[in-house]
Amino acid sequence: MTQYTTLVLGISFSAFLRVAPLMAGPIDPVQHPHPEQATSVHEAEHAVDHAWEVYHRAALGGTVASPALQAEIEEHLHEARTLVTRAQEAAERGDKREVDHLVGQVKIHSTKAIEGSKEPKK
Repeated sequence: MTQYTTLVLGISFSAFLRVAPLMAGPIDPVQHPHPEQATSVHEAEHAVDHAWEVYHRAALGGTVASPALQAEIEEHLHEARTLVTRAQEAAERGDKREVDHLVGQVKIHSTKAIEGSKEPKK
């Protein structure tokens, strides 16, 4: 029963974390003053969305290897969302170097979340 409670609380918490950063809104690369940076951020947003989808399938299917791994995955996903928001702000300023750095970090966290979500139960 405690695993079920942990799973339900984890999913609820992750849903909250997923909704909060959405208030910033996505960048429209076409109308953006720095379209190259906006496109990079847009691709990073898709990477995070994909990582969330993989995680949710694993969590709802009960295939996340452990509660500790679930918490670690959620940390990566939360950090990736936070970094996307920072990358959006850097793109608005036209700071290509910062956008590239942040997008790279987003991809690292997204990849780690996906790998964790695919780790088999023991």
